[in-house]
Amino acid sequence: MFDSRRTSLALAAFLALCLVAPAGATTLIRQSLDDLVVKNETVLIGEVVDAFSYWNDDGTFILTDVRVVATEVLKGRLEGDEVTVTLMGGTVGDLSTLIVGGAVLEPGASYVLFLGDDDLPGAPGARTVRDHMQGAFDLVQIEGELRAVSQANGHPLMPDALGYTEAAGGEEGYPLDGMVETMREIVEIAAKKGAANVR
Repeated sequence: MFDSRRTSLALAAFLALCLVAPAGATTLIRQSLDDLVVKNETVLIGEVVDAFSYWNDDGTFILTDVRVVATEVLKGRLEGDEVTVTLMGGTVGDLSTLIVGGAVLEPGASYVLFLGDDDLPGAPGARTVRDHMQGAFDLVQIEGELRAVSQANGHPLMPDALGYTEAAGGEEGYPLDGMVETMREIVEIAAKKGAANVR
């Protein structure tokens, strides 16, 4: 059955995104690996097992729930080994909403993910990739080595406080083992600082 109200709202949302895309595409401030670890509640390595797109409760925006099986949790805690990550955008029927600069999580692929709770359209307090494409690193084999490569490569980023604009890890990313070790150190240092501030 054709729902003209829902289609009109979706079309308006899509057009609004298209109109702001050029500005939005240049307003992501570059996040270092330290920033990503410290500012997010959960850091994990996992594989996407499935994804489901749907209209939010108001029928005004498409969201996608992505189910991830964690193989390693580096920060935070999960109940069990699965987590549902909600992303803005997706496809319902013949209508798609694309978020410029958003993380892309495909079933069957593995990622390093930096997750936190945020208010999405019609989904308050959803667990999501708050840093958009900067919070998702693809796990890829490069010359026989498993590496984590930021999805923000090639995307224009505003300079961070030190003036850097390249996505964390650069084009070749981080060797996964080295990245994991570094992130564990960052978590440990942040925990010690937090404990010292409580005293």
